[in-house]
Amino acid sequence: MSSPPWWQRGAIYQVYPRSFADGDGDGVGDLRGLRAHLDHLADLRVTAVWLSPVFTSPMLDAGYDVADFCDVDPVFGTLEDLDGLITDCHARGIRVVLDWVPNHSSDQHPWFLASRSSRDDLRRDWYVWRDSAPDGGPPNDWRSEFAAAGPAWSHDEHTGQWYLHSYTPQQPDLNWDNPAVEAAMHDVVRFWLDRGVDGLRIDALQRLGKDPLLRSNAGSDRRHDQDWEPVAHERLRGIRRVVDEYPDRMIVGEVYLLDQRRVVDYLSGDDQLHMAHNFVFLHLPWDAAAFRHVIAEFEALAEPDAWPAWFLGNHDHSRIATRYDDGGSGQARARAVALMLTALRGTPFLYQGDELGLPDAEIPPDRVVDVDGRDPGRAPLPWRPPSLAGPGAGFTTGEPWLPLAREAEQLCVESQAADPCSTLSLVRRLGGLRAESAALRAGDQHLLDAGPDVLAWLRTGPGERLLAAVNFATDPRPLLVPGIPGARCAVLVSTDPGRTGSPVQGGTGSPAELVLHPGEAVVLALVPDAPTT
Repeated sequence: MSSPPWWQRGAIYQVYPRSFADGDGDGVGDLRGLRAHLDHLADLRVTAVWLSPVFTSPMLDAGYDVADFCDVDPVFGTLEDLDGLITDCHARGIRVVLDWVPNHSSDQHPWFLASRSSRDDLRRDWYVWRDSAPDGGPPNDWRSEFAAAGPAWSHDEHTGQWYLHSYTPQQPDLNWDNPAVEAAMHDVVRFWLDRGVDGLRIDALQRLGKDPLLRSNAGSDRRHDQDWEPVAHERLRGIRRVVDEYPDRMIVGEVYLLDQRRVVDYLSGDDQLHMAHNFVFLHLPWDAAAFRHVIAEFEALAEPDAWPAWFLGNHDHSRIATRYDDGGSGQARARAVALMLTALRGTPFLYQGDELGLPDAEIPPDRVVDVDGRDPGRAPLPWRPPSLAGPGAGFTTGEPWLPLAREAEQLCVESQAADPCSTLSLVRRLGGLRAESAALRAGDQHLLDAGPDVLAWLRTGPGERLLAAVNFATDPRPLLVPGIPGARCAVLVSTDPGRTGSPVQGGTGSPAELVLHPGEAVVLALVPDAPTT
């Protein structure tokens, strides 16, 4: 089995820079803080770190409103700090992925300032401007992605036209129908790849393809404001051609479509995305049948070599331990998710704090920052017990920009590192297991029928057969897997600290003899000569 590319080997860890670690005491995370904690990522055995935007920005949407695509915002540091981070990561064998925002800029970007200055400005057509509808209102019925923003159009009194913004009015959409815009954004990609960046996460990729006629959505069987064919795929192929000018680079897309058939279209051929974030997967209820269906559907729809990107947490959604909590089961389910993502065929994406099983933080009304209510999942990472390090919990020596989770004392990195049964210790073991297992990195996958509440699958590689299973029920379930009833096995990893001996249990037996505890997930090694059909 040949070695897979770097982006398939292990987890990609998302850093939300404002909340990872503060290196200068101003209460906001920065690049210096991240560089000081790279050993934490190395201990997790992650393959790459993905940084949410660190570019120059007014920060009205946490950096996704970019005022300079080729510089670092002073709140995070300098361009030289980012160069140093890339060097430090590479020295540890960790790749660096930047969050690229091609659909829009800040309204403070020089391009937009010029565009709105006059209808005759050379950059007027770099953004999407239109006259009023006959009734004097917006040009069409498109709505912002943020409910609080309302219509996706804002009227500019100075020039008497409306401009398009798929998000906030401070984030005007770039006009990719203009070849000069596409060329300028391609140059942004080259700027970062020239500096040694290993990959890009493409924000809101589906928004690059809009109906050129700007027709309304009402009365149509499809949306006209995103995922418009063939425009979206043509633009993606142009981006991929630029990326392919550089060896060993990767692009993963935020393709926020709740239809897997549409998502896998962005993976077809060898000239689009390497991976696409799967939001159908993220929105699943805690139900074994639902997860099995989505995994099987992806495999059925996608081309054989298409590579999944599995994730259940990021900066835009409630944390796993909160979203899947049911009467105190959040921690157990967060641990089960960590194992599931590690053992599925595909690349696991780990959002900072998932390795600690962090829940959402409580944000008082007077501390709310985000326009779309996403602050609870963006609270700073606790590094040390507040009882020892003060209210900043090792994240900062100042006042944190958002309150930390109230469980910081027990769930901080320092406390969990000292506990072999902690979620952090489990995630470190899982990272090590994947790093050492060719079957988990690149092996074949076969879903198994293990009953209504158990998700089970087989991963196989040269001389290696691994069986993974997750009990979604709130009571015990036997691991009954037709086809391998007599297979001898060893428990490599269990997410249940109460399993006899330790979370990692040796010994041999049969899968049929194993009773999964409520919310437990396991990886079993099948003895090489055991029957598997």
